[in-house]
Amino acid sequence: MSTNHACFERAQKYIPGGVNSPVRAFGQVGGEPFFVARAEGAYMWDVEGKRYTDFVGSWGPMISGHAHPDVVAAVTDAATHGLSYGAPCPDEAELAAEIIKLVPSIELVRMVNSGTEATMSAVRLARGFTGRDLIVKFSGCYHGHADSFLVKAGSGVATLGLPNSPGVPACLADLTLTCEFNDLEALSEIMRVHGERIASIIVEPVAGNMNCVPPLPGYLQGMRKLCDDHGSVLIFDEVMTGFRVALGGAQSVFGVKPDLTTFGKVIGAGMPVGAYGGRRDIMSMIAPLGPVYQGGTLSGNPLAMAAGLANLKLIQVEGFYDRLTATTTTFCRGMQAAADAAGVPFATVEVGPMFGLYFAERVAKNYTESAKSDIDAFKRFFHASLKRGVFFAPSAYEAGFISLAHTDEIIAESLAACTEAMAEVGRGQ
Repeated sequence: MSTNHACFERAQKYIPGGVNSPVRAFGQVGGEPFFVARAEGAYMWDVEGKRYTDFVGSWGPMISGHAHPDVVAAVTDAATHGLSYGAPCPDEAELAAEIIKLVPSIELVRMVNSGTEATMSAVRLARGFTGRDLIVKFSGCYHGHADSFLVKAGSGVATLGLPNSPGVPACLADLTLTCEFNDLEALSEIMRVHGERIASIIVEPVAGNMNCVPPLPGYLQGMRKLCDDHGSVLIFDEVMTGFRVALGGAQSVFGVKPDLTTFGKVIGAGMPVGAYGGRRDIMSMIAPLGPVYQGGTLSGNPLAMAAGLANLKLIQVEGFYDRLTATTTTFCRGMQAAADAAGVPFATVEVGPMFGLYFAERVAKNYTESAKSDIDAFKRFFHASLKRGVFFAPSAYEAGFISLAHTDEIIAESLAACTEAMAEVGRGQ
């Protein structure tokens, strides 16, 4: 039998850091990652046979649980007809039609292969549509690893960003302005100074990469007005929140209609897929209708389309989100009770079946506040939970996710394990 350590040792010989996405390396929490052999429902099993209750869910898409029979059957059937065509297939239009039906702000949609590709393409489209170059993003909001997004905030709210990843040319970083999330006054000042040059504002309507940070009342509405006033394109990055926090995404929860929306995660049920869509006049700028080029051999891949269609059918069952939201509330209340009993400063937040756990006195409203959480306490809790078979994201700056497969019994078992883990943190172990 292989071991996690042996798998990690071997992977490091051939893959940078032994992983294909940095957070998987357990860099923030320490130790070595486990290697997954299989997953089903709310559980994953590592190569040593240990079972984990999964609150990561492949970072959101496994909303119906791992290896849901309907999704597996759809993908299996699609695979018998070929894995890739490089030509159109009927399911592309079917999935696009489902997305448009469920999200009223979208009139046309283009399939791509990842969330990064979706956000990168949406920004290019916004620039092509407006004829402007600048974009605004928010500190702590992650939109994938395209050059324009790997930028940190400067010393002032309207300071042009500097690249915080080698390999990103400063001239590209100069086209990205940054602002603190939930600070409408600072954003208004950026738009006052630079509005005529700003092609788009791109935002996670619920931030999920600085822990889980919901928007303050009126924030997204204010952002919408600023874009209207200055002729800028408002892009909601719903790669994480789309069909996750609600059937219509975060925009349906907060009642704000963006010009463009990006998707991933749930629309692929774990398959590599993304999409971007929005107003017809903007989307008609994309080739072959217009001059803004974007293409991909694997875009609209038949297996990904089949998986997405199956998953979107599952989430439209009556009561689906009510049950997920109730389960998430039960879990977060149980976690808070465990922390209170252990005397550990702790706060939780939830938006539908997406949640955040803070080792702090209160929930953060931006990245600066999130960074003040007790990271050492989180590390101890993470490993104490993992030891008891409960898996959270190996970073204090990531949201968590509940699936339909997390039954009341599984939640109760998980809370019992987490209560023990929290007690260890309270004792300083």
